[in-house]
Amino acid sequence: MKFRVERDVLAEAVTWVARGLPNRPPVPVLAGVLIEADGEGTLTLSAFDYEVSARITVPADVAEGGTVLVLGRLLADISRNLPAKPIDVSTEGNKVQVTCGSSRFSLLAMPAAEYPTLPTSPAPSGTISGDVFTQAVAQVSIAADRGDTLPILTGVRVEIEGEKMTLLATDRYRLAMRELTWNPTESDASHVALIPARTLSETAKALGASGKVDLSLGGSAGGDGLVGFESGSRRTTSRLLDGEYPKVSSIFPTSVDSEAVVSTAELVEAVKRVALVAERNTPVRLKFTDGQLTIEAGTGDDAQASEAVESTLTGPELEIAFNPHFLLDGLGAVGTAYSRFSFTQPSRPAVLSGQAEADGEADASYRYVLMPVRFAS
Repeated sequence: MKFRVERDVLAEAVTWVARGLPNRPPVPVLAGVLIEADGEGTLTLSAFDYEVSARITVPADVAEGGTVLVLGRLLADISRNLPAKPIDVSTEGNKVQVTCGSSRFSLLAMPAAEYPTLPTSPAPSGTISGDVFTQAVAQVSIAADRGDTLPILTGVRVEIEGEKMTLLATDRYRLAMRELTWNPTESDASHVALIPARTLSETAKALGASGKVDLSLGGSAGGDGLVGFESGSRRTTSRLLDGEYPKVSSIFPTSVDSEAVVSTAELVEAVKRVALVAERNTPVRLKFTDGQLTIEAGTGDDAQASEAVESTLTGPELEIAFNPHFLLDGLGAVGTAYSRFSFTQPSRPAVLSGQAEADGEADASYRYVLMPVRFAS
């Protein structure tokens, strides 16, 4: 095998496929990136860890076709640090020679014959705008569980009915839901998939910069338990999570007693400052009164802090407490100049949504439900 490729092209391609390589691969070959050089003038780079696969095709000047497997992270580090000149790669026995300018590296070729076959992505289910997809995933994945006590809660539930897509995630303390439209290949499309939140988040960030993303959700069986994503020359698959997702839609309050609208940026800064005195696992208290929201933290002999911001309240005054980190996650996800809080009682979940103007309508496409924390009065 022998080919020449631009430094930036190879560096970007290797970095993209190698991003998901396992730190402790179950078998040594899974630490590698498979490079296939086609005499037609393309390189295809692949990585797979039995859970997630990634593949990218880039142009190259191929003098001699072939296949080689090399350590992925090492090749990524080398290619990123080479001078801005074309890179020549060739194989000699069990060695892979990498030359760029006066830089020369000799890497050990891994046994490509032992590398597993990458899964085939299910048939395309539809397309979605890249920036919309990235934002929606970011808004919802923050609420997914980061532990492994209940693996099913580490996923994002994707539900599709025709042109409507709903993303949902919860860790039992908060719940995030985003509704959006997409372009299904079939008008009566109906899918439900539970995708690992970390994989979905990384995929959305990696693919979202492009114009559109193709989603492949397969049939009711999830295309042999897989979800596929494709954008341009980049393709990736992920194995779906198994299990029945809890019916969490009942968490959304059916009535509202009080609503408050506040500047998102002002509240974020105030909560960050006040939370400095909130010790681990202690909440910040929010007191909503007519025209003002007071944020407080700390009690008794501990350090204390308070700050007030302007707020518009409709309904009875109330005081409620939240985990400051969960509150800041939600405020950071609404993506609008103003945030609206909807309450029933201080002991019941509150709903956070965004709106563009102080006296405008709330954007119901994104809702973040936050469980209150009990505090000593």
